[in-house]
Amino acid sequence: MDVVRAIEENAAGLLMAMGAAGGGSQRADDRATWTIGGSPIDYHNAVVRASGSDVIAESLAELKKYDVPGTWHVGPSMDIDRTALTAAGFTPAGSEPGMAVRIAELEAPRDVPGLSITRVADDNALAVWEATLGQGFGEGEREARWVASTYRKLGYRDPWRHYLARLDGAPVGTATVFLGADVAGLYFVMTLPAVRRRGIGAAVTYGVLRDAGPEYAVLGSSAAGRPVYESLGFREYCTIDFYEWTGSSTSAD
Repeated sequence: MDVVRAIEENAAGLLMAMGAAGGGSQRADDRATWTIGGSPIDYHNAVVRASGSDVIAESLAELKKYDVPGTWHVGPSMDIDRTALTAAGFTPAGSEPGMAVRIAELEAPRDVPGLSITRVADDNALAVWEATLGQGFGEGEREARWVASTYRKLGYRDPWRHYLARLDGAPVGTATVFLGADVAGLYFVMTLPAVRRRGIGAAVTYGVLRDAGPEYAVLGSSAAGRPVYESLGFREYCTIDFYEWTGSSTSAD
């Protein structure tokens, strides 16, 4: 398997599907693939594939049309002049390692007494998932609200699997598995700040992936999460760089 390709394509599939559910403008042709306008969150107004620098201006025009911030996700397969991106007003916004592991080779983490993991199956459970995610992920309640709104539209069957972790019955963590590009992509892994460093994130990751089905699991990791994933057997295969355009307004909700 081309693991790097799978890392890029799984993330692109997730972003495109969520953007479409959010009402975004979709483009997928031989020059560019993007979803723009469906989210108030820059990360999710995403250019995920491009060939040739002329599409930079086109993506910028689309962002201005919808008056939203946006991000280019520049992975190994992206054929783009990065200096042209910065000249157009996109600023470097960090990077994340694209990581993967054969699921059969996942290292089991230590047990967390009192921890349970259940799959979200309906809107009521998703409301709890949303409230939990909003307490510790990304842009907080604003991002959690938008993410949950797309998940309600996309439904609760494969390729979407959302999980809620509880500690002694109380919600403490979240995760989403997206099945695409013949791998299981892991997203929105979050543990409430008050109960971090107890092994919950590792236990949730292992719990939702060990019977996922595909040969490989893939993810993009934060700096804080990387040691956790490495302890489970994940390793870096590539780097995804982000270039952000903040726009004239970031107040859309």
